[in-house]
Amino acid sequence: MRGSIDGLGSPTPLGLMLPAVFADDDIAQRFTAGLDEVLAPLHNVLDCLDSYFTPALAPVDFVRWLSDWVGAETDGTEDEALLRAAVAAAAHLHRIRGTRRGLAEAIRLAFGTEPEITESGGAAWDARPLGPVPGDRRPRLHVVLTLPDPTARDLHRLETLVAAARPAHMPYTVQVTAAERTPDR
Repeated sequence: MRGSIDGLGSPTPLGLMLPAVFADDDIAQRFTAGLDEVLAPLHNVLDCLDSYFTPALAPVDFVRWLSDWVGAETDGTEDEALLRAAVAAAAHLHRIRGTRRGLAEAIRLAFGTEPEITESGGAAWDARPLGPVPGDRRPRLHVVLTLPDPTARDLHRLETLVAAARPAHMPYTVQVTAAERTPDR
């Protein structure tokens, strides 16, 4: 949260802006000094405003607010590095939303691992008209995510993420599996 910072001076003290008659008035100078202490953090924020909209530089509480503002796919429990990465990637992910690539990148960003995505669609080109239509007749999407220690929370998070980032018309299923562990020797 933004607040007062001990010892932070105002770049434009109000006491110096008063008419000359108040320059030697102790009460007026102390009153404006109190206002300067309250206004100094505002000046500081406004002087650094561009940094607040740069996820790598902004304070964490502001990045959390920014994640809602830009529609980043976060659930509020991410660590700081993942939160900053999600906010930084939000605009790019919105451009490719609803595509296989967009879904894969959203999952990779949220979980840090590559998903296995199978879908019913396809694309083909043929010089002859009325050729076979590629893909399956029924739309489907299946996402498998392999994690070292999967939990029910991971399944719920994947389900929520796929529901938000998939093509709107596609029925889907999700699966979270445990990665194979290599025995220690």
